[in-house]
Amino acid sequence: MPGRLAGKTAVVVGAGQTPGETIGNGRATAILFAREGAVVFCVDRRLESAQETVALIEGEGGHASAFEADITREADCEALVAEAKRRMGRIDILHNNVGIGRGDRSITQLEVEAFDQIMETNLKAMWLTIKHALPVMREQGGGSIVNISSMAAVAASNLVAYGMSKAGVNKLTHITAAANTRYMVRCNCIMPGLMDTPMAVGGRATTQGRPTDDIRAERDAQVPLGRKMGTGWDVAYAALFLASDEAKFITGAILPVDGGMAAGIG
Repeated sequence: MPGRLAGKTAVVVGAGQTPGETIGNGRATAILFAREGAVVFCVDRRLESAQETVALIEGEGGHASAFEADITREADCEALVAEAKRRMGRIDILHNNVGIGRGDRSITQLEVEAFDQIMETNLKAMWLTIKHALPVMREQGGGSIVNISSMAAVAASNLVAYGMSKAGVNKLTHITAAANTRYMVRCNCIMPGLMDTPMAVGGRATTQGRPTDDIRAERDAQVPLGRKMGTGWDVAYAALFLASDEAKFITGAILPVDGGMAAGIG
């Protein structure tokens, strides 16, 4: 049977990952998209990490290529879209996965430099990739944009910039969806909850100087569904659905992938 993305092209921004023992959302999504038949353009600010993802895809018989870009720079976003179109002919899917939380603090402790960097990376950069991909999708008669937000957008937290940036991603999703229905361009968003990814677990372990197993156990205990975090594959399968024609009548949706955490918020 043909894959669910057979004949489609996909740009996955943030297709590399932080080194670690598990798999990140972006890498898992790029691999899954390729397994389902898409030609994947793997973008990351660290070229070697994107190339690792490409090697994994090609090792399974899939088709992918890597591209280095810092999406906080508009020139890089313009270049990655132009190169994706040059290599693949069109852009059917744009998957926005980049996000950071390093340096985030409470309202009174957060430094301006950290605030600016988080907002620039998590929100401004996502707007820039969409800004430059939209004309291509409009011209070709349609496309699917999938943004990665976070439960931090709606849940209580003492971390200011990350939650604000992810709430902005949700709003950007709604604005993009509403403004592009006439072009047959869909835009949806995934809100992951607590995930067992290298950045979320390994990054915290490094920052806090604690074993990864301790961080993992603490996070697992907070998840209502089975007391176990999700993985990058859980986000990837949600993205696959939203990117595919199975979701052709869905736009502007904010989908929690969170093990029941949103159910407790209401």
